[in-house]
Amino acid sequence: MCGFPLTHLDKHLKTLVQHQKRFVSMCEEFPKYSKFGEKEFERRVTRIVTPGTLIDEPFLNTFENNYLLSVQPSPDGPLVGLAWIDVSTGEFFSKESTVESLQDEFARIGPKEVVLPASVPDDPSHPVISLLKEESMFYSFAAVQAPADRSTSDDASIESASIFLLSEYLHDNLLESAPVLESPTHETDSTLMQIDAHTIKSLEIREASYVGGTKGTLVSVIRRTTTDSGSRLLARRLCCPSTFLEEIENWQSTVAFFFKRPNLRADIIEKLKGMGDIGRIVQRFTLKRGDISDLLSVKKTIDLWGDILRALQLESDMEKRRKGSKEEWKHIDILRKRILNLESLSTRIEDALLDVNDATATMEEEEKVLAQDTETTALSETAFKWAINPSFSETLTNLHSALEDLMSRKDGMENRLRADYNAPSLTLRASSSQGMHVHLSRGRRDCRLLDSDTNFTKVSESASTKCYFYRPWSDIGTMITTTNTALVQAERQAFETLREGVVSHAPILRSNAAAIDEMDVAIGFATLAEELKFVRPTLTEERVYQVINGRHPSVETGLFTSGRTFTPNTISMTSTSNMHIITGPNMAGKSTALRQTALIAVLAQVGSFVPADSATIGVIDKLFTRIGAKDDLFRDRSTFMVEMLETADILRRATPRSLVIMDEVGRGTTVKDGLAIAFASVHHLVTQNQSSCLFATHFHELADMIGCSSTFEGKGVFHNVRYYCTDVNEIDDTRFSYSYRLRPGINRDSHGLKVARLAGLPPSALEVASKTLSWLRLQDKDKQPLPELNSPPFPSLASP
Repeated sequence: MCGFPLTHLDKHLKTLVQHQKRFVSMCEEFPKYSKFGEKEFERRVTRIVTPGTLIDEPFLNTFENNYLLSVQPSPDGPLVGLAWIDVSTGEFFSKESTVESLQDEFARIGPKEVVLPASVPDDPSHPVISLLKEESMFYSFAAVQAPADRSTSDDASIESASIFLLSEYLHDNLLESAPVLESPTHETDSTLMQIDAHTIKSLEIREASYVGGTKGTLVSVIRRTTTDSGSRLLARRLCCPSTFLEEIENWQSTVAFFFKRPNLRADIIEKLKGMGDIGRIVQRFTLKRGDISDLLSVKKTIDLWGDILRALQLESDMEKRRKGSKEEWKHIDILRKRILNLESLSTRIEDALLDVNDATATMEEEEKVLAQDTETTALSETAFKWAINPSFSETLTNLHSALEDLMSRKDGMENRLRADYNAPSLTLRASSSQGMHVHLSRGRRDCRLLDSDTNFTKVSESASTKCYFYRPWSDIGTMITTTNTALVQAERQAFETLREGVVSHAPILRSNAAAIDEMDVAIGFATLAEELKFVRPTLTEERVYQVINGRHPSVETGLFTSGRTFTPNTISMTSTSNMHIITGPNMAGKSTALRQTALIAVLAQVGSFVPADSATIGVIDKLFTRIGAKDDLFRDRSTFMVEMLETADILRRATPRSLVIMDEVGRGTTVKDGLAIAFASVHHLVTQNQSSCLFATHFHELADMIGCSSTFEGKGVFHNVRYYCTDVNEIDDTRFSYSYRLRPGINRDSHGLKVARLAGLPPSALEVASKTLSWLRLQDKDKQPLPELNSPPFPSLASP
């Protein structure tokens, strides 16, 4: 290819790597000297850029992690080892999982690239490859595979093999830029709510299914975080809520603390706005990248951490004088103690920089100014822009002193030559083509005395300018350039010293940043609760789900922007009434009620307040939804087949502590087949899984098959079933409204014709549909044969 300007590199990397999923080899030139002393250059690959190994590219999404995930399948069992890292932040995790749960892990982690060992065949029949293709995930193969002694079915060995695989892949592609991996954070399923892949998608937690973007998603609606790293933590939490009750309650207490103190919250938010993304900055320094502006950001962020601690201390002192509750400060004090003092690092950075406010030039920008090999310059004092304080080291002090002396000599020589040779336009300059030279901008006027002096040798002339070689200036100019070069090297060394200082504090910086991220998320939840009137839920180990007037956060926000109000609903489930069968018209809010039930559980277990008047929720171990389906023609799966696969997955995996949301199971086939499947699903959930479940359906016949008392309760083995429905309010013959509110009961009319009318079906078609529906209802009683289309009750299609 013919190439492109270096300034366009990021644009093309984004296209090639992020959009086209290509690997890009980055080559650089390195100087070397031949045996004859001539300067030459050699090219070598310094890094291979892949979708999962982005470091500090400006097109990285600051609101989400860019994970590289390695998957190490067991050769003789269902286990797989997982290890994933965000190279841009250094966040590193690992766990042992199973092939059955792998699809859920993909959806939860959201890797940008998956790495497999070379031993895995690139064959769609392989279970891992099949899942990757089903999720349309980009995957690649490492050039190495785990040592034989690691590739066993032992849990820890499988996990360590995935870590080894990830490490080797990073070294193969990042080369000298590869990070030094510390021990990963080990994850276990026992402390995290398991949300299956279908649920993450159908609930639109992180990505909207209809456009593939984030508008209208749970993340976009509830995000009130201030920092980029806080936003990433929020997104991670929403995809894997905690099941550890004490941890959840601690999060809630922190949210409640800031909810009660709006002024303190606003003060901290202002400080959070000025913070840098410490995780990514520290990682850049660790990988020998970064610049002066990153140093400034570290210094400013450390100072802001101190400001936050002082603000909290001031608030604490004020409340002690008012004899406020000490219990409310318990978890805040723990959070405060996690933020360690780094004032010494901040002071060192401040003392090292010449001007903290103005030293924003990167080292590359300084080199451009100091090299002076592309255009002529007057070599004035303002031509040099220094970032490191001269007093940082003795070497810098001496070099700055020497340069100042040389610049003074240069200015004196320039003024003397102007006076002695009557040449006001004379300046002493340097360029790559003419070296050190005397320049006359008004050549014809000022050249007379210079032309007659043999100490000046003319080197170039134009219509208005003249340039001369002058030995004394050449000597001084050469010394200035030499001193200049030495200063660049000394500053670079000083910068490396400062960078190493930051790297040596990396664990503390990351720990402090993690504590601040938690504070940011908690403050965001408190702001959200205030804005949208959320309440603190009570979490318990009991099997209960009691939400009074719950609301769907995304739908409510959407209605509010259009000037409409949301109709809340109450859901009450216990261990003896944990199966709710919900019937009702199309578009009457059944699916919304189902989704909000699941979303409220997610919000509760990430520590947020919830959209309801009150809520008591038992900790949920797994969350499943079967809502909506579309065909998968690429893998020869009909809509009904996709629906059955999702249903089968739920019936296999749900536990008594799980929450199951099922909508219209069995609708994709004949009425009798669908009804049979729906009944079997309810039976299995009640007798085997024993999960808490909301089961929405248009098969009102289920009530007759299961049994229903006058109080709308199930009978016999289905004693824990309860029936709820939604209604249509008839205004007159042509107008109606939906109630959207669940009530005990069974609705045996789906009112599909009303939806057809809203959709704009032609009146003649609606008339035929209405008469046909009346006839069908009569046939349920009389079992009469279907009449000819042109005989009553059907109108003649041939008539005008």
